[in-house]
Amino acid sequence: MRENVISAENNVSKKKKGGRIVGRIFIVLGLVILFLLFFILGTITVVFRGPSETAKGLLATTLMETSAMKFVPRMYFSEEEVDLLLKKNSAVAVDEITDTSLVVIEKKEELSEEIKPEENIEIIDISSSTYKGKLMIVKDPSKVKVSVSAENFGDGKGMKIDEHVEKEGAIAGVNAGGFADENGMGNGGQPLGLVIKDGRVVSGLETYSCVIGLDKDDKLIVGSMKGTEAVERGLRDAVSFGPVYIVNGKRSEVIGTGGGVNPRTCIGQRADGAVLLLTIDGRQATSLGATHSDCIDILEEYGAVNAANLDGGSSTSMYYDGEIQNVPATVYGPRDIPTAFVVMP
Repeated sequence: MRENVISAENNVSKKKKGGRIVGRIFIVLGLVILFLLFFILGTITVVFRGPSETAKGLLATTLMETSAMKFVPRMYFSEEEVDLLLKKNSAVAVDEITDTSLVVIEKKEELSEEIKPEENIEIIDISSSTYKGKLMIVKDPSKVKVSVSAENFGDGKGMKIDEHVEKEGAIAGVNAGGFADENGMGNGGQPLGLVIKDGRVVSGLETYSCVIGLDKDDKLIVGSMKGTEAVERGLRDAVSFGPVYIVNGKRSEVIGTGGGVNPRTCIGQRADGAVLLLTIDGRQATSLGATHSDCIDILEEYGAVNAANLDGGSSTSMYYDGEIQNVPATVYGPRDIPTAFVVMP
């Protein structure tokens, strides 16, 4: 009997000791998190209140390109000051729209044989001291089209990049246009601006925005226009985002830090018609992200004569060969998105 009492007392003692250990662990974790928050807040304050205009512009534009962290610069600056910082650190697009005569695509009937699906796509690793990424070169532009999560956008949610690829019976894809994403909590169900799929306007017919899409001759069109004008130009598949990077071989002027350092998704086209799909990882220890200048440099290096920035940040995702090729900037993996550029077999 006495042995049972002693055993019970020992069990209670062990439970109390275990509870104290768990409690101490939570206290330590809490203190570490609190310290990190104070450190981050202190660093942000030093940058925003410090003398370096470059550092201030870089941090402000980087945060303003996120969905969930836009409030941080507004804690330190008025709305007018934030707008001024963005203007001083941006990409100023060339005031032109694509001249399709500068892109010459060899007609399929003139080819000795059609490009096989496995030969149509080439994946190239992209890297620098501050970022890592993937460049997908699609030799046949007719295989690139827009996928939408719904034929009529409404209250529904978007789809992940692999779901877009599967839905269309495609073999590859990247995220495309922007979408409503208040505080980073959007479900990818409502695109912003124009969306055209297979020649039909799905959303944003009367919207004036930066349009990025392929026309019926498989040539990439980039520039600011209304949805009605895009239809008149014969765009078969298009989305809205921006800024435009390259038009008719002319690169946009990048001011200051050029939009901050973030994950990026971009599209371009070479003079021979090949489509360039670029994703840059960001917000990670091994890849901070890229500026607009970085992306323009990469696309120019690989021959883009027309190019534009697509939705990036935590939406940046590339899918090919049955798996995600990049490292999305979210612990949950690829996000739900309303539109994607997919590559058909």
